[in-house]
Amino acid sequence: MAQTDFNDLMWFLAVTEEGSFTRAAAKLGVVQSTLSHRIKKLETKMGMRLLARTTRSVSTTEAGERLRRTLAPRVSEIEEEIAALMELRDRPAGSVRITLSHHALTQLIWPKLRPVLRDYPDIRLELSVDGGFRDIVEDGFDAGIRLGESVEHDMIALRVGPDWRLVAVATPDYLAARGRPAHPQDLLAHDCINRRLVTAGGLYAWEFEKDGKELRVRVEGRLTLNDEATIVAAALDGVGIAYVPEDMVAEHLESGALELLLDDWSPRFAGYHIYYPSRHQNLPAFKVVVNALRH
Repeated sequence: MAQTDFNDLMWFLAVTEEGSFTRAAAKLGVVQSTLSHRIKKLETKMGMRLLARTTRSVSTTEAGERLRRTLAPRVSEIEEEIAALMELRDRPAGSVRITLSHHALTQLIWPKLRPVLRDYPDIRLELSVDGGFRDIVEDGFDAGIRLGESVEHDMIALRVGPDWRLVAVATPDYLAARGRPAHPQDLLAHDCINRRLVTAGGLYAWEFEKDGKELRVRVEGRLTLNDEATIVAAALDGVGIAYVPEDMVAEHLESGALELLLDDWSPRFAGYHIYYPSRHQNLPAFKVVVNALRH
């Protein structure tokens, strides 16, 4: 027997459910004569009567009833599965991998993304802490978060945080013993906590600015670290002067555990931006993450 048209079977079920060619045709959006012709074609192909027609109603024959009982639950399962798939299409799901700095993660990004895990159980996040610059495409990341001035120009970039600044800080005991620098160059006579740059491998030159004048100072000190949180801890221990994001030491400045130095020399940096290739922008899970970060 030639392969049966699935539409013919669906139309047959519609007639059995409605008990009328007229009502079934209206439900299917076709003319009654077309529906009647297709059912007759199905019966001819199968070599048996499926429907018993009278002037008032339509009922199934024994063969038609057997076919109906076979088809109906299977069609229902198919429709339910299609509905589930459509729901999956509209429900954000999947993994999003982001590379970012420790400062960005703790001070800005994690508080914004924590609700995403709560509200979207099918979204998985991978947040890779890295102080260096990464080729997000080559390294398999969906996005990166860096300062606006550091974002690659061929990427879509959206601001996710306010401008911020680095500040020099030290404990009152350290300043009492070593004196208070009045100018960035005075730092050369102090024990400063250096920061090793992950990507370049060199030591970070402290950047200052005042009245449009930019100044970089390569400080000296007995301790070098590559993690800002540990640098703050070392400063609190009185090891020396640290140059760290202001929001990481705001609580310690307020309590007096640390004191602010060279306040008028501390420049502001363009806030954090999320950057990514254009092909990711319409993925449902990725859109949820971006929207969360921008609010």
